[in-house]
Amino acid sequence: MNQFMKLAIEEARKGFNNNHGGPFGAVIVKNGEVIASTHNEVLKSHDPTAHAEVLAIRKACALLESHDLSDCEIYSTSEPCPMCFSAIHWSRLKKLHLGTTRYDVAAIGFDDSLIYDILSGKAQAAQMEILNVDRDRCLALLEEWDAKPDKVLY
Repeated sequence: MNQFMKLAIEEARKGFNNNHGGPFGAVIVKNGEVIASTHNEVLKSHDPTAHAEVLAIRKACALLESHDLSDCEIYSTSEPCPMCFSAIHWSRLKKLHLGTTRYDVAAIGFDDSLIYDILSGKAQAAQMEILNVDRDRCLALLEEWDAKPDKVLY
């Protein structure tokens, strides 16, 4: 068994045994050394964004004092949800190791298929209305930022 995935599994088990959240764990590694090890804490923190991968990214970024984790890898017990995958992408992690797939977790009730359908244009968000408000002012804000000579992406 891979040592880093073993740690992610231990984290997931710790989380669900303490009723912190679902059965998910994540570990971020840099040069063979564990930088962050976390589990889902949605129930513990009352924060729907407190998924294992997001928490691991936050922890690693704080420790490394950087938003750029391109020299790190992440081990996740399951295929990340769209939110977590986006966080992995934006933090520039160079490699994702995963255990189970989104279909495996959907079989036990963690079904993100609606989100994938919305992202692919096959469905619309039924639980919310999406309105475009003050587009001109928001475009002006983007133009203001884009004109800055010292701008930094992210």
